[in-house]
Amino acid sequence: MTARSPAAQAATLPLPGSENCVHCGFCLQACPTYLTLEDENDSPRGRIVLMKALADGALSPDDADVQLHLDRCLGCRACESACPSGVPYGQLLELTRERGAARRALPLIVRLILFVFSSAPLLAIAMWKARVFRATRIPALLARLPGRAGFALAMLASTRRSKEESSRTYEPRGDGSRGKVATLDGCVMEGLFAPANRATERTLAVNGYALVRAAGQRCCGALHLHAGDASTARELAKKNIAAFERSAAEFVAVNSAGCGAMMKEYTHLLAGDAAWSDRARAFSVKVRDVSELLAAAGPAAGGALPVKVVYDAPCHLLHGQRVSSPPLAVLAAIPGLERVPLTDSEQCCGSAGIYNLVEPEISNLVLAPKLANIAASGAPVVATGNPGCLMQIGAGLLRSGGVAQCRHPVELLDASYARRSAANSHI
Repeated sequence: MTARSPAAQAATLPLPGSENCVHCGFCLQACPTYLTLEDENDSPRGRIVLMKALADGALSPDDADVQLHLDRCLGCRACESACPSGVPYGQLLELTRERGAARRALPLIVRLILFVFSSAPLLAIAMWKARVFRATRIPALLARLPGRAGFALAMLASTRRSKEESSRTYEPRGDGSRGKVATLDGCVMEGLFAPANRATERTLAVNGYALVRAAGQRCCGALHLHAGDASTARELAKKNIAAFERSAAEFVAVNSAGCGAMMKEYTHLLAGDAAWSDRARAFSVKVRDVSELLAAAGPAAGGALPVKVVYDAPCHLLHGQRVSSPPLAVLAAIPGLERVPLTDSEQCCGSAGIYNLVEPEISNLVLAPKLANIAASGAPVVATGNPGCLMQIGAGLLRSGGVAQCRHPVELLDASYARRSAANSHI
């Protein structure tokens, strides 16, 4: 008997949900890579055709052209919002990448990043070194260097906060009546955006949530799953579920859209694990974006913050979690803040985890219209709830000479509460 080729063996591999795609084309105008590259192979329906061909053995997993088009996908999931047939595109892509990773080694830079993020000690060291380097102001000075290195330096420089923002503090007064909540520290959020994490804790406390710690929490695993390393993603998910179970929290607050989308989908990630599937389901229903918890509580109004702000919707909040109005409610609770429209705010900025480091040219092409729209708005502040978006847009503004600054919505609400607290202390 002639041995079946690897491509032929793939014929037994199902691709659940792909049959729902009717190739209607509604996804085309939602897809940033299709709009940028104008190639059907770089559209969601085109990639679904490629993924199905891989699954049924019509195309070889070793085909470099196929991998090129799949690797170019940002995984923003805007196509899911546009799809009338409910195609689970994100899950199809993750499954296909997982199968592909079993056959070919990931690029060195990807393997290095994933290894660091899977190791708590290495991640802590890496983030500490990044903060020390940021403090030298060298990244800001070299941010306009050409190429990937210059953009990486600009991303790091964009995470810097003023001394006032970094040292902001006040006594958050709340009664804890809305229940116990544990916050996800996050890898990049705690490592480079610690002031936003402290703002998250204070604003939740002001709005009636009792904060508890979830010791032992780890990276959410999103970077690993999106790159095809699903086994590491599952191990990280199990560690997080156990950590938050021990906290006895009623809610898990997440201020990183990508992490929130990942943790809400632990149910799917661990569905095939009999020992963890029920625990994953019970955990995922507790996960909330911080804006969801704040909006459910009001949120309480603070002091006047007279500033014009544009809101840019993170893809994994808008499309992955289908959360749209809560961040706007957070901004609306700030007296004096004027939210001005941002054209195509629902379009991806090109960050997509580590995409901007592995596909820098396409990432910059996707970012360009975003920067133009921000400039046209005239707003000095861009609010967005995801560290990747904060760094991507912040770096783009820094390199293009833009005057706007990027801030997480909770940072603005926190500043409003700090002003109210300061005003009350002088009464």
